[in-house]
Amino acid sequence: MNSLLLTGGRVIDPANRFDDRADVLICEGKIAAVGGDAAAKAPADVERMDVSGQVVCPGLIDMHVHLREPGQVAKETIATGTAAAARGGFTSVVCMPNTSPAIDNAGTVALIHERAAGQGIVNVYATGAITKGLEGEELAPIGSLKKAGVVAITDDGHCVQNNDMMRRALEYAKMFELPVLDHCQDNSLVIDGVMREGYWSTVLGLRGWPAAGEETIVARNIVLAELTGAHVHCQHISAAGSVKLLREAKKRGLPISGEACPHHFTLTDAAVAGSEKFLEADGKGIFGFDGRREGRPAWPAYDTNLKMNPPLGTARDREAVLEGLADGTLEILCSDHAPHCDYEKDVEFDYAPFGITGLETELALSLMQLYHTRRLGLADLIAKFTVAPARLLHLPKGTLSVGAEADVTVFDPDCEWVFDRSRSASKSSNSPFYGWPLRGKAVATIVGGRKAWVEQREQAAA
Repeated sequence: MNSLLLTGGRVIDPANRFDDRADVLICEGKIAAVGGDAAAKAPADVERMDVSGQVVCPGLIDMHVHLREPGQVAKETIATGTAAAARGGFTSVVCMPNTSPAIDNAGTVALIHERAAGQGIVNVYATGAITKGLEGEELAPIGSLKKAGVVAITDDGHCVQNNDMMRRALEYAKMFELPVLDHCQDNSLVIDGVMREGYWSTVLGLRGWPAAGEETIVARNIVLAELTGAHVHCQHISAAGSVKLLREAKKRGLPISGEACPHHFTLTDAAVAGSEKFLEADGKGIFGFDGRREGRPAWPAYDTNLKMNPPLGTARDREAVLEGLADGTLEILCSDHAPHCDYEKDVEFDYAPFGITGLETELALSLMQLYHTRRLGLADLIAKFTVAPARLLHLPKGTLSVGAEADVTVFDPDCEWVFDRSRSASKSSNSPFYGWPLRGKAVATIVGGRKAWVEQREQAAA
């Protein structure tokens, strides 16, 4: 039961500092052996999978996903969201609490766990709200949320504006050993902005969202982390100033961390003006390998699939995020997968909701912008998807240690493919990356020893 032998792959396990060609044996849903004795220990009738030329690593974790259930199932469900995660190579996802109703009580947490157990094909972890209804006015019952099984608290999609309330939330969270994830957005600065304030917002006549709207809250969080000793994790960092603030705070040993999303280190605000302007502004390196530009998609100006929160930054912001990932300032990679119905996005830019899907493209985009450009080695990149989020959230994941749950991702870092709308598992299609030539793809996603997803070419060869 749940036994599998992966043979011939390059095994990379950053948690154990292991990087070598090796076999991996899975028995009864657990990692049974890694290395030379794996084949010898395998039962005679074990199923074998040849993964020669591919990378085998701990199951990838996306700690910033909107599954939209309960209450917004027209956009996504736990079933479709976890299917998209499996196709992207992710064995675990952490869902955000801005559902309807919000995840601000133990009953809603229990509902998510029940539906994930019945419908999810990857591991689903829930976060709880910092404040009731995500309204920023009254603290949610943090203790009961912890008891119900949340792995962190956040008002993602919103930001606690009251600094004293944020301080109290951190003090309570520290008591319960819960990390606090913060969507960094000062509403008094952002107001009704829809794209990054600067040259392109002026040219396009769109209301600007200043980078200071993010940087101010990052600075607030650093001060409160130092005051309370509680760990604050800054979500989806997009501004150069934010990276600088986090770098300086981490040098001082403060309990602060940050994450980055592929759209913020792949695209810039120039993309909103249309694909040709974007390519002119960002040069040949946009696709992350060989400067290749043939077959590129033609974006129209004002494409609402380029509207996200926080908005796309400038070329300087993009470079700063890449540098922050390369030097370890930003420890975690995630998608901020935010599905929306087509009719919601098919409106004027001002009125469209923020957010794009990302579970199925984030591995490829991260490989293209970080590994294939030689900014990060494979082990360092994989660590940002595995051991780093597992450590932050205290999850028993992110490792191929013997005895660990057999959550395993197999991917081909050099596979070239095009993201096809018709092959997406997500219920929504609000992505700017359809038609993109991508490099790097999940081949198999194994959850608890069971194959949650296997690429068609592997199925055909089996």
